[in-house]
This record gives sequence, C-alpha cells and structure tokens, in this order.
Amino acid sequence: MIPQEIIRQKRNGGTLSTEDIQSFIAALASGQLSEGQIGAFAMAVWFRGMSREEVVALTLAMARSGDTLSWTDIDRPIADKHSTGGVGDNVSLMLAPIAAACGLAVPMISGRGLGHTGGTLDKLESIPGYTITPDATVFRKVVKDVGCAIIGQTGALAPADGKLYAVRDVTATVDSIPLITASILSKKLAAGLQTLVLDVKVGTGAFMAEPKDAEMLARSLVDVANSAGVRTSALITDMNQPLADAAGNAVEIRNCLDFLAGRKKDTRLEAAVLAFAAEMLMESGVASSAQDGETRAADAVSSGRAAECFARMVRLLGGPSDLLEEPDKYLVHAPVTKAVLATQSGWLSGCDVREIGMTVVDLGGGRRHPEDRIDHRVGVSDILPLGTRVEQGDPIALVHAANEDAADASVAALAANYRIGERHPAIPDVVCERIAAIA
Repeated sequence: MIPQEIIRQKRNGGTLSTEDIQSFIAALASGQLSEGQIGAFAMAVWFRGMSREEVVALTLAMARSGDTLSWTDIDRPIADKHSTGGVGDNVSLMLAPIAAACGLAVPMISGRGLGHTGGTLDKLESIPGYTITPDATVFRKVVKDVGCAIIGQTGALAPADGKLYAVRDVTATVDSIPLITASILSKKLAAGLQTLVLDVKVGTGAFMAEPKDAEMLARSLVDVANSAGVRTSALITDMNQPLADAAGNAVEIRNCLDFLAGRKKDTRLEAAVLAFAAEMLMESGVASSAQDGETRAADAVSSGRAAECFARMVRLLGGPSDLLEEPDKYLVHAPVTKAVLATQSGWLSGCDVREIGMTVVDLGGGRRHPEDRIDHRVGVSDILPLGTRVEQGDPIALVHAANEDAADASVAALAANYRIGERHPAIPDVVCERIAAIA
C-alpha cells in the first residue's frame, strides 16, 4: 500500500476499494502515516466525498482498528443512542435508565462538550466519585446488573478515529459528512451494538443549522449503519431553543433528577425523551409501535423504575448511593445567582441557541481548549420556553456564576439574545422528522 497513491486517487475523484481503505486505516492506526498524509486524505474526502460503499468500508475499518466489545452473556437487546450535540440536551442521562427499566441493555459510550454544546461526561463528573473510565470488568458488570452504564471512550476503542479526528480538527475538515458518519459510527460499532437510534439536531444551536444538511447527515448515518449490520434509525430534532430548561453541568444533573422524579411532565424535554425511548424499544423489538414504546417509557418513569436504575448505575460507578434523595449534599451550587429579566412585555419568540451555549462556556462550564478545566457549578437554569408570555422585568432564566462580574456579563448577554414579540410565535415540534432504513 502506497499512501500517496490512495490520496491521489481520491483527490482526483476516484472510488477507493475496500482493500485500499482498510490498508490506509491500518497504517494510520499503527502510526505509519505522517500528519500531512492524514490531512491530505481528509481534505481529499472533504472535496470529493465518498460513496456509501466507501463510507461503510471506512467505518468498519475504523471500528476494527482496536478492541471491539461483545455482549453474548447478556440476554437483553443491546441498544444505544447518539446525539450530534445541542444546548440543554441531557436526554441521554434519562434515556439510558428508562431503556434499561424497559428491558434493554445500554452500554452508552459518551463524549465531552464540543464547542458550544454540552458533554454528557462533563455533566456526570458533577457527581462526586462517578467514574467515567471504569475498567472493562466494571463496565460489563454494571451493564449486566443494572441494564445501563454511561461512560467515556477508551483509547482502545476505534483508536483510528481519535487519530483522524485530531488532524481533521486542525485542517478544517471536521464538517465532512462521510468523515462525520465514520467517526460517529465506528465507535458505536466497536461497542457491539445490535440497534442504534440517532438524534440529529437542526437549528441555531446545532452543528447542522439547515434542515437539508441535517437530513443529509441523518440519511448518511442511517444508511451506513444499516449497511454495516446495525439496525438504525434517526430522529431529526429541533435545536432552535435549549431542549431542557437548564444548560450547564450540575444544573443539568439536577434537571435529570427532577425528570426521573416526574417533575418535568408536559415539556419539550419529556416529548424528546419519550420519543427516543419509543424508537429504541421499537428498533429492539420490545415495543410494537411508537405509542406502545412511549407508554412503556412513561410507566418506567412514573413507577420509579427508571430512577432506581439511574441510582444503581451511579452507585456502582462510584457515586453516592443517596444522590436522588439528597442531591444538595453532592451537587455544588455556584456562589452567585442572578436572574435574566425580560426587557419588554410580549411573547418570547426567538433566541440564538449557540450564543446560550457559548454563555455557559464563558461562565466556565465548557472548554475553549482541550486542557481547560470545567467549573461544574456554573450554568443557566429556569429557562422559559419560547412561546411564553412575559411582562417587562419578569425572570426568563437564572444565571449561576463563580463571581459577580461573570454573572453580570452573562445576564446582559442573555437578555440581549432573546427576542420578544407582540404575537405568539410558531414553535416547531421537538421531533421534526424520522429517517428510517430504506427497504
């Protein structure tokens, strides 16, 4: 295998064979390629694209570049969900224990925050003692005993993806749909899944701001995953406002606990969680329809079974055993809280969700550089949904900050970010479209 010949062929618009792709990724994983060669390959794919067959080959080669998990000793369907990232998107925190309570096994390997979007692992690290990198024996035991475990990716799973992504990040090739598809799915295939549900966000708080781009990515993910042997569907969901009424780390864990206690009913967050739970249960053959799946998921919450699964998962991964009963003992509060006040009377009609996410980053709740430390205390809570009628001076959100200056700056930024109109705005449904495998 001559790397430059593979790069040249793709640069010139050619179609790479499965063998060429496998050889190139094997060389990448073993350290035989230079950063220049990896970057040139990524740029060639960015410009020329890939056929479905090429993306399947790339995904499988990356998935097989390290360890792969097997769950043959577990007699439940093995399922997972992945989100392309949003603001106030803590669906995974509730979804995994709900799915477990309904009979699925969910070995959920999650990530950290990226840009303006929050990361599931950063949120879980708000819980004292919670181990996001347990050894394989503990991970397997928690999945088997509880039905779910949410942890971070190890370097042994799809290591080629990590090496390729590091170069993509500095060569302006992150936004290539073939490379995004292979990056997301290689880790999921390495996790040994039988079924997968994808949450592709669209809107001002999403990486895909336009519906056509979100549909293109969702279709690519679904087609490639099914071609690679994992039964997969996707829901395109609206990210033109924060999904939960909180954005941050500890504040989103509190939001999760409230949800599992039944205190977030009739919200967009509940609609999203139940829709994804139903999709997971249908894909796994546990539910006969979306309505059946949502009913099962809602019962798992109302009965307390989902909360019990979450509590057991936290305890077995090193967290406190009484987190649900005594959250204030463990989830730290920011020293300063200040309300964001409506600048005029009217209807909350719009906001730039990316700017809300960046406000959390500015407070210290996210990273601008990989080595930045997270302040788990900070964030925004009590966010009113769009379509709410407010009077001038009413609180529309609450900022949690490390100091007065940071609080004042964030309050000003958020107040300026929200649009208030004279008429009730049209609010899109949280689930915009379902993308299923082509028969």
